[in-house]
Amino acid sequence: MRLNLPQVLVPLARRLPAGPRPGREGDDADAFDLVRTETRLKNRAQVERYLPDILGRALARIWIDPIFRDRFAADPVATLAAYDVFLPETITIAFEIEGHARPRLVVYEQKGPLRPKQRMLYLQLVMKAGK
Repeated sequence: MRLNLPQVLVPLARRLPAGPRPGREGDDADAFDLVRTETRLKNRAQVERYLPDILGRALARIWIDPIFRDRFAADPVATLAAYDVFLPETITIAFEIEGHARPRLVVYEQKGPLRPKQRMLYLQLVMKAGK
């Protein structure tokens, strides 16, 4: 069964740093894409500019797809790479659930082997209702 989901759940920047996208086969071939083309973020400025949109799409997918959620929780960076998003080696992502009603994605940068990692940003879905 294939769900007819909107193409864009979260706005995606139009000019991502991209390269040619190889064809994928297997289970991921019809998966909900996080980016339209292979995306290689090369530095902190690109991570700050483009990664929030990509992670917003990942959070939306986490919300509706438990298999993707489990895969992303186990290894966020490898999961992004499987969906054609490649990060600099200095960037890590933590998938946090404890103490939160919804998953939170925290992006860290490790500036050097002797320096502690620094939190760059975090994303979490927030639901609001009003009357």
